[in-house]
Amino acid sequence: MMSSRYLIVGAITAVAGFLGPVAVAQDAGWVLPRTPWGDPDLQGVWTNETITPFERPAHQEDKTVLSEDEAAAIETGVAQRRIASDGTSPPGTVGGYNQVWLDSGTRFLSTRQTSLVVDPPNGRVPTRPSAEEKRDYNRARQGDSYEYMSVWDRCISRGVPGSIFPAGYNNAYRILQTPHHVAILYEMIHDARIIPLRSGGHVDEEIRLWMGDSRGRWEGDTLVVEVRNFTDKGWIASNSASRRIKGIPQTEDLLVVERFRRVSADTIEYEVTVEDPPIYTRPWKIAMPLTRDPGYDLYEYACHEGNRAVELILGGARASERAATETARDVP
Repeated sequence: MMSSRYLIVGAITAVAGFLGPVAVAQDAGWVLPRTPWGDPDLQGVWTNETITPFERPAHQEDKTVLSEDEAAAIETGVAQRRIASDGTSPPGTVGGYNQVWLDSGTRFLSTRQTSLVVDPPNGRVPTRPSAEEKRDYNRARQGDSYEYMSVWDRCISRGVPGSIFPAGYNNAYRILQTPHHVAILYEMIHDARIIPLRSGGHVDEEIRLWMGDSRGRWEGDTLVVEVRNFTDKGWIASNSASRRIKGIPQTEDLLVVERFRRVSADTIEYEVTVEDPPIYTRPWKIAMPLTRDPGYDLYEYACHEGNRAVELILGGARASERAATETARDVP
């Protein structure tokens, strides 16, 4: 179920009055809150909707941060384009009613970084050509079988770390803590991820999971989570906001290391390093702030209720094949 967070009406006014994002800074006099058992308190609802691109454009690989004026100009342009396209759909797509159904953000991240990817320094994911070929192979065959579609389209999972990559809507995450576990409820697909703390090693390597097997530990005030034991059936990213990376496969060698550090009353610094040697030429990293939003309501994401996407995609492909066959028969 999509929840309405963004009202396009007045977007330009809001952006025009915005003085520009600033680097994350610790609040004056702020003291890191702690749980009754002494761990840093990360609990609450956090969001990360943004227009910051996943990767840096190839022609701007050396530009890591925008000025306030540059960010404000781009934000204004995005708002104007959304208003101009509201209620329309690109040719050949069913589209959406209007922007009220989306929540992809109106601003860059507060850091004004030019991409979510911060390492390699050029802001580009170091994919191997073979991984891109696999992505293209699956995309070209989505109408052939469900197995070529993303696991998000199939309402299974967005995986780790894909579940925290900003998308067009439902960019909220509720964090809960106990002395021995951290839980993250993702609004999209309502995945509930349980991260054991201070426990033994990972599960047996024969056990492979859609979201991997997470094990957390505290390094000072930073929660470090190592994730292994992934299935090779998932994708590293499944939403269109990830652009070129959407559809890149993962293997059982995938290793993900996440870091959560609360730096102010309303900000968690989130970093994730991804390593998968058959897919990438080197490890790569995303860094972004998560912003506390106590007024945000998480609604049920009833993915399969009324979802006929897989059925209709496959049915449409079969209809196209029949039409092509009939046309061929009519050709003298």
